[in-house]
Amino acid sequence: MKRNFGMLALIMAFWFTISFITNILGPLIPDIIHNFNLSDLAMAGFIPTSFFLAYAIMSIPAGLLIDRYGEKPVLFCGFLMPFIGTILFACLHTYPMLLASSFIIGLGMAMLQTVLNPLQRTVGGEENYAFVAELAQFMFGIASFLSPLVYTYLIRELNADTYVAGHNFLLDLLADVTPREMPWVSLYWVFSALLLIMLIAVGISRFPKITLQEEEKSGTTSSYLELFKQKYVWLFFLGIFCYVSTEQGTSIFMSTFLEQYHDVNPQTEGAQVSYFWGLMTAGCIVGMFLLKLMDSKRLLQISGFLTMILLLTALFGTREMSLIAFPAIGFSISMMFSIIFSLALNSARKHHGSFAGILCSAIAGGAGGPMIVSTLADATSLRTGMLSILIFVGYITFIGFWAHPLINNKTVKLKELFK
Repeated sequence: MKRNFGMLALIMAFWFTISFITNILGPLIPDIIHNFNLSDLAMAGFIPTSFFLAYAIMSIPAGLLIDRYGEKPVLFCGFLMPFIGTILFACLHTYPMLLASSFIIGLGMAMLQTVLNPLQRTVGGEENYAFVAELAQFMFGIASFLSPLVYTYLIRELNADTYVAGHNFLLDLLADVTPREMPWVSLYWVFSALLLIMLIAVGISRFPKITLQEEEKSGTTSSYLELFKQKYVWLFFLGIFCYVSTEQGTSIFMSTFLEQYHDVNPQTEGAQVSYFWGLMTAGCIVGMFLLKLMDSKRLLQISGFLTMILLLTALFGTREMSLIAFPAIGFSISMMFSIIFSLALNSARKHHGSFAGILCSAIAGGAGGPMIVSTLADATSLRTGMLSILIFVGYITFIGFWAHPLINNKTVKLKELFK
């Protein structure tokens, strides 16, 4: 692992870049609605829908591309597509181009995540895989925490009423290529610069040959057909779908809700979304310890009930309560994805690679969840629309009661944990 420290650092930079770009949609939604004069929330909801739809489409084909062309070409294309998508919107800032940009970025990000998981196992070594995976999750969370703060900084510094040229070279450069009435577009130039650095890094680096393990292989047509006949496959697929719907439905519309109901300016107080991702990162760390002490099904039940309480508090509480409860949801849902995924794979006797591919396709919940919330919000109110998230969380909690994995997570007593 010491020998490959530089390559591991590069992989962590890849994860940072992915998260920095993909988890910024929430604070941007109010700006998108305002600048493009969108008549309803559903039109704003098409932005995450286009991204996650592309994600779901490309998840399985990306594995086939790795088998045929190798990891480096797929890695390079994975960064090239988001680079093209961000440049397109940075230059042509229209609503249709934003939709196209989100779709192109989603295709690339699906390719990246497919290749990075087995790559970090190969580079770090199988004996260190759990540690490296948690480190990647930590980098992912740090980037999600920082990107809304960068957004707030750029909005403040490039505001047409307060911006003064000549004080900062980089800000002057961004001001020259960003519409004065749309300072948030400057983020896409930042994304482009970051992606260009990653493209250069991939181009000059030599990557080890990846040998996919059974659970990482995409599988055969017959294995998929056999799995599709199993009821538990569809039940767990729906579980992943509901989790991503919960995560994105909350993070994307949180800023809009706080603006509509509590007059919280998303441009100056957009840090709430940052806290959401920051607390999710903290929750992952806490979850590592709790999974050593508790049965994962019981932990999923507790997380589900806590999330429902926090969501109701955020939607019906005072301004101060909402400002605390919304970010806290990030903490309460942080362990759900890994628990559902592990319960699913531990419920299957074979075809784990194919099953994992099916579960990854359920990330389409990032498209479905926001669309359900926004459609209901347009027909009623945003509060009512976000109440639909309770259904998603309720189903996730239900999994904690009916799941019967073949293998349960190993637990120890508290005093044994610190030995």
